[in-house]
Amino acid sequence: MSSGPPGWPDRVPPAGVAGWEQAAVSWLLDQCPADYRAYAAWRRHPAALAWMATRHLEAQLEAMRGAWRDVRPELGPALPPGTIGDVLESLAREGLRLRANHRAAGLLLEALRLRAPIA
Repeated sequence: MSSGPPGWPDRVPPAGVAGWEQAAVSWLLDQCPADYRAYAAWRRHPAALAWMATRHLEAQLEAMRGAWRDVRPELGPALPPGTIGDVLESLAREGLRLRANHRAAGLLLEALRLRAPIA
């Protein structure tokens, strides 16, 4: 669907297209803990949601980096022989997904900031 800038989320139409903000809110909420859906403020203030989503994704990336760094000494001895590679591959793939989503959330934040009313 997307034809926005490189890294723009596929499910979100380009900024300025009818419905893009609602699609952005839906995509951003998918990047956050499910409990975020209970807060109406995130839907009313999409730029705030995008800002929070980027922070949440940054924290997930940091956790993934820490897991990559610590998995061998902390979890390796508890895993069956030959399985650490599977865990490392999963961590690497998830890290790539998180990096891409962090970039996409940042692009949405930038676009939503341009739309936000100036106080």
